[in-house]
Amino acid sequence: MSKRRSAWWELAVVLHGFSALTILFTYPLAFHLGSVARIDNGDGQFAIWNVAWVARALLRDPRHVFDANIFYPHHGTLAYSETNLGAGALAVPVYWATGNGYAAHNFSFLISFVLSGAGMYYLARYLTSDRRAAVVAAICYAYCPYVFGHTPHIQLLMTAGLPFGMLALHRAMDQPTASRGAALGLVMAAQAFFCGYYAIFLMLAITFAVVVIGLMRGLWRDRPFWIAIGTAVVVAVACSLPVLLPYLKLQHDAGFVRSLRASREFSAHWHSYLSSSSYLHRWVLAGSGGELLFPGFITLTFGVAGGVSASRRAGRLRELAIVYTGLGILALWASFGPSAGLYSVLYKIVTAFTFLRAPGRFGLIVDFALSVLAGVAVSELLQRCRRSSLVAAGLACLAAAELLSAIPFQRVPPVDEAYRVLATLPPGPVLELPVYSRHFAHARERYMLNSTIHWMPLIDAYSDFIPVDFAARVETYAQFPSRESLALLVPMGARYAVFHPNEYNPAARVELTKRIAEFSPYLCKHASTERVWLYEISGCPRSPGPAHGEHVK
Repeated sequence: MSKRRSAWWELAVVLHGFSALTILFTYPLAFHLGSVARIDNGDGQFAIWNVAWVARALLRDPRHVFDANIFYPHHGTLAYSETNLGAGALAVPVYWATGNGYAAHNFSFLISFVLSGAGMYYLARYLTSDRRAAVVAAICYAYCPYVFGHTPHIQLLMTAGLPFGMLALHRAMDQPTASRGAALGLVMAAQAFFCGYYAIFLMLAITFAVVVIGLMRGLWRDRPFWIAIGTAVVVAVACSLPVLLPYLKLQHDAGFVRSLRASREFSAHWHSYLSSSSYLHRWVLAGSGGELLFPGFITLTFGVAGGVSASRRAGRLRELAIVYTGLGILALWASFGPSAGLYSVLYKIVTAFTFLRAPGRFGLIVDFALSVLAGVAVSELLQRCRRSSLVAAGLACLAAAELLSAIPFQRVPPVDEAYRVLATLPPGPVLELPVYSRHFAHARERYMLNSTIHWMPLIDAYSDFIPVDFAARVETYAQFPSRESLALLVPMGARYAVFHPNEYNPAARVELTKRIAEFSPYLCKHASTERVWLYEISGCPRSPGPAHGEHVK
């Protein structure tokens, strides 16, 4: 068999193998793509809307993909949070075939694990020249507890860029050429489209590795080395601009930054590294309510062993020990946030940190480094074993069994008939009520998920950045229908109001019913079910006076 054909066969086996493992780890999702999902919290609902919006926009109007249907009449609203352009792009075929936002999201959800496993497999295989050790390392990384702690956050499942990025780096360092530098730059740029956090992590990891490898190999006077690194930087920046510019514009226009103080709440603690979601770990470990950063006994044991063993060797193994042990220690330090010091330093010198607020996510880099080093240790162990393939298979099975975790999928509820009616009406901005106060703003993510049925522009929504003018008007919107709210909504072109009567307490619901009756000349009912009332806004009072006076169309 030719070398190229053998490589394609290996790729097919890797993809099929990790697809099978992913189906097992996420059961029953693969068999109910469009009917179950992580909708038990607002983040999961937001992610489904996000991926569905991107997939739909890429199919229908890619030039306006950033003009998401939230916070009307604002534009560029997709940049108010993680764009998930990469996850949405992966979901395009499924959304095109089904038109189902849940299926589109869940397909990207499943693919994220397969890509992560494949990425780590090829990285560990390149570093150890041992396919069996690479499989163990890939299982340790792709299915680590950290990932299962973030199943509502589709962007945080997109961990494949880290191993693929480091693989591209090692290839560029081993044979510095412009083409390999360009490949490294493309991987770095691709990670920016999938997850902003991990793009920054990858940039830092590559910078650290370039310094270490450059010093250890004496590459600083090597012209091909600088050509490769320079090409990588230029390609990464140029290809990242489509996703970077909207964020820079938001920061410039609205002053959107995350303070260092805000990151304290999302920092890791010592008990985070003793917390896991896996079935096996629950007997000895408890969830901390924050990040789940325990890497697993096999990952931890072999990772530490690999770091110690490789550090005692010469040449490439010692280089790997310094790079990945260093990455793991620095990431561990940074994950504890401002109080530990390193994160504060990075915040001051790396401009991109003003977009971040969760130092605990550096824990993924700890898992990543340990998984690579675990691959090194397993490779050395297999070289000394008589039945090495059997040992490797046993370790792979043990790693998978140890990391198997529960995911609280829920069955997708039926679509309320009022939303189906709304989808048939002429397009126009929608106000959903209750609007909810700032403390309960996450509840609006349900409205965004519901909008995947009709895709009308939403006036009230939720994102990491909340427009100042919307925040100033929330209390007025909350009183809809009222003279004041109509005076704001009608001039901006608001067309529909969707009420969720069961979300009001009894007294508030009685008051709402009275207001609807009082302003009935300006409201046209299109649907009324037990859970949803749908009205079209037909005008508003011209001037102060009785509500039943003349109105403006």
